Amino acid sequence: MSRPLDRFFAPQGSAKKSSKRRRRLPVARSVGRVRALLIVVAVVFSLAAGRAVQVQAIDATNVAAEAADQMTVSHVLPAFRGTITDRNGEVLAETEDTVEIHADAKLIRTNGRNDAPMTASDRVAAEAAPAKIAALLVQYLGGTVEEYLPKLTATGKSESYQFIADKVPAATYRQLQEAMTAQKLVGLRQDSKPTRTYPNGVLAANILGFVNDNGDGASGLEFALNSSLAGKDGKEAYENSPNGRIPLGDAALVEPVDGADITLSIDAGLQWQAEQVLADRVRKTNADNGMVVVMNPKTGEILALAQYPSFDPNAGGKADQKNVPNRAVTDPYTPGSVQKVLTLSALMDMGLISPSDVVVVPGKVKSGDQYVSDAERHGTIKLYVRGILAKSSNVGTIIVSRKAAKNALREYWKSFGLGSKTGIGLPGESGGILPGENMPDYARDGAAFGGSAVAVTMVQEAAAIAAIANGGVYNQPSLITSTTDADGTVTPRTTTQPHRVVSEETASNMLSMMETMAQRNSAHVFDIPGYRVGAKTGTSKKFDTTCNCFRGLVTSAISVAPVEDPQLVTYVVVDNPRRDGAAGASVAGPAVQDVMSVALTRYGVPQSSGKVPHLPISPDPKLK
Repeated sequence: MSRPLDRFFAPQGSAKKSSKRRRRLPVARSVGRVRALLIVVAVVFSLAAGRAVQVQAIDATNVAAEAADQMTVSHVLPAFRGTITDRNGEVLAETEDTVEIHADAKLIRTNGRNDAPMTASDRVAAEAAPAKIAALLVQYLGGTVEEYLPKLTATGKSESYQFIADKVPAATYRQLQEAMTAQKLVGLRQDSKPTRTYPNGVLAANILGFVNDNGDGASGLEFALNSSLAGKDGKEAYENSPNGRIPLGDAALVEPVDGADITLSIDAGLQWQAEQVLADRVRKTNADNGMVVVMNPKTGEILALAQYPSFDPNAGGKADQKNVPNRAVTDPYTPGSVQKVLTLSALMDMGLISPSDVVVVPGKVKSGDQYVSDAERHGTIKLYVRGILAKSSNVGTIIVSRKAAKNALREYWKSFGLGSKTGIGLPGESGGILPGENMPDYARDGAAFGGSAVAVTMVQEAAAIAAIANGGVYNQPSLITSTTDADGTVTPRTTTQPHRVVSEETASNMLSMMETMAQRNSAHVFDIPGYRVGAKTGTSKKFDTTCNCFRGLVTSAISVAPVEDPQLVTYVVVDNPRRDGAAGASVAGPAVQDVMSVALTRYGVPQSSGKVPHLPISPDPKLK
């Protein structure tokens, strides 16, 4: 019996006998082809075997890692932004646990089966799923079924990620998912997207600021303290399948570190009342804007800091941006006659004047190429130094300021905080303007009575007057009381060391002079029943760069109470009023009176006792 390959190995004789029947291939060529075929097959199998060894043995770890990467889902775990509270613990800014919901239309279309075979019941359930999910969305999120159905039944590249809603409370989403599970529905997912909220709306908005759409601070303390408030995001990674997370799959978790909580010196209740008083005053005087600050002179703590118009930080991105910065630190202005408190205090402290010194005050005085006169026109009169302040005499202030060396006077202004930032912590703070050491005479004259050459921010000037109220000791103004880290560590806010500007005697004399000024106000806008009050007003012209001329006024008034032991300083600035007169007393005075009255009552400051002195302002009986 012959074998299949016998013909290749037959004897030569046999080959000759059979050649008549059919042609045979040369044996050598046939054997070579078979050998080549066998070699190719062997090589192929060798390569396959080698690859199998490589995959299963040598590169098993790497291959497994690649497969795991394809199955791994990674999520950022957002840190919760720190809370901002007032001095009494009332929440001014907080972060709510909210999520962004999106739908996987492909998963909904197959009711979770994806590419797996579907039974008849699976197809029935999948067809009904979009309508059922839409109904649940309406129930928990509002809206209409018609709004949601197109997203739940979408096809194409974005079918696996259809945006449904954002800023949804996490608790609401959990309830929604429970309802989905109860009805055996799948296809909704969520990303953690905490929402920054300001429960009191516009309250203290220009202090707090707001956060942008990325969750970063965009203004105010939210911007200035962003790194502390923001915290550090965490990360979660886990193995996932088309039907969701694999319960026993590999997982990694880096916990987020929440941001620090900030406690402010602001009193939310007083802040609200101050904002209402200020807004009413700005509207009544038809002014461009206004600012108010209430400060504790003994500590430098700011209890209220308001401006009008303001904005709602819950919609900060849509606000009129000119109303977002805190003007009390960003917008310097010429202080007007409030500056006289600082100039006369410096001169008294240098021993160059005393409250009862008599000064001959002409109707006007030449300063540079111009003449300066008083708001109330007069001829030559005699005033006590006390009367120069009480009658707010520009001419008298210039005359006595010329007794001092210019640089010596400038050093006092610097010690009061003028010409440098207060370091209060709000962004965009200006240092104001203070003439240099080699200032010309007219600059010294203008800075002395606050009419020109000097510009201050509201917080600067308030802190300077507060130094007088604090017995001559300057405290850096502060808004932030403490910071509490995520681990509970409380760090008190540090400020610069208090420093003495003028002597206690000088401060006491100036407070007495301010009391005389308040007493002599014919409209009694500074009077507060039961309390001795010291005050000073200011009115200055605004320089308009568009016309290179003076246009409009800045009016202001400041109050200290009670004079015998000052507990509070209240300062109001009203920009460009068009009604209710054109002076600090008539425009800003009523707001100072209202806010100071509220503050004294709110903090239970004891009323003044004893006899109230009434001191003369001039040796001339006609002026007394």
